[in-house]
Amino acid sequence: MPANLLLLLLFGVRVLAICPPMCTCSRGHRVVDCSARGLGILPDSLQHNIHFLNLSHNRLQDLDGLLNHFDHLRTLDISYNHLHYLPVGLPRALWDIRASGNYIRQLEKNDTAYHWNLQNLDLSHNLLERVVLINNTLSNLQAFNLSHNKFWTVPTNMPYNLEIVDLSHNYLLQILPGSLDRLPRLSRFYLHANRFTSLSEGVFNRLDGLQLLTLGDNPWACEDEENINHLLAWMQQTSTKVLGCPCYTRPTCGEVHMATRRTWHSAAFTEPPLGADARHPIHRAPMQAVTSGSLSKSAQLNVAHNPSPVNTSGAGVQVLIMGGGFLTSTPHSLSTQSSTTIRTRSTKKVLPGRARSTSHQIHICSFETTILSLLCTVFIPSAL
Repeated sequence: MPANLLLLLLFGVRVLAICPPMCTCSRGHRVVDCSARGLGILPDSLQHNIHFLNLSHNRLQDLDGLLNHFDHLRTLDISYNHLHYLPVGLPRALWDIRASGNYIRQLEKNDTAYHWNLQNLDLSHNLLERVVLINNTLSNLQAFNLSHNKFWTVPTNMPYNLEIVDLSHNYLLQILPGSLDRLPRLSRFYLHANRFTSLSEGVFNRLDGLQLLTLGDNPWACEDEENINHLLAWMQQTSTKVLGCPCYTRPTCGEVHMATRRTWHSAAFTEPPLGADARHPIHRAPMQAVTSGSLSKSAQLNVAHNPSPVNTSGAGVQVLIMGGGFLTSTPHSLSTQSSTTIRTRSTKKVLPGRARSTSHQIHICSFETTILSLLCTVFIPSAL
């Protein structure tokens, strides 16, 4: 009897120890949230079969070899800690690694060499300057977030099956020839907020699946026609939607395959230019080129909820300078009627009213004349 009681006590302690006291657990203790607990070390008593582990917003500095026995772990969030490199020995079963907001300076080839199952890797908001990737590794990686780092060139040897790459908010100056040739499935490519002045010819030609490209908030050398014209020519021919068109005041260009459905003639842009009246597609305002530096991010990428009108010299219309959240949708029609048009239309609306009023007065006069004639007919013979 004492032995059975001891076993029950031990079993009860084991059950209570499945979820660490400083964490919260759910879904049969397989989803564990230990975020924002001020942790400096990995909590004890974690189940070996956990699927989701959130260790974000703590003070962790070293997790080497501490997670390799979690063979069922699918999502690991270690963002916003004090890590200086990606931990060694992370489980190979992982699908999702979130390591943003740390102090990681480089990604070595062995850090990702054995993560065949990884689908999403977020290393944004770090201090990365270089990434070393081995050919044919990370074969299932679909989304790679390297934004808000310190890259000068686009990393080479990026995984073949990538669909989303975010390299925004870096120091990118160039894309080396051939860097993008092995990415046939890349559909969304974020390059805004970098230091590009131009790009080498044909750099995007092999991206057959590209649907969205962001190029805003870069200091494009629009006055250097020799180096910028081929990029502008590519935008006139591509079916890709480009947000933040270099050297143009419009936020969106590309999508040439949609141009056949428009009544205005331009191979480069498929949405009405800013300041155009969508109800009169034939009379659209021409685009104005920007020849000095880069446009502001708000003017290139996004659309504001409260646009402010700014007059353009010689255009005779108002241009809406847009601002707002990242990658918001651009409306297909922007109506900015000039005051002259409004006054003309208001006059036209008044004229029919005036016509009705004049007709009514004439009708009254005609009626009074008829009555007077009848009275004269009655009274004059009687008087005689």
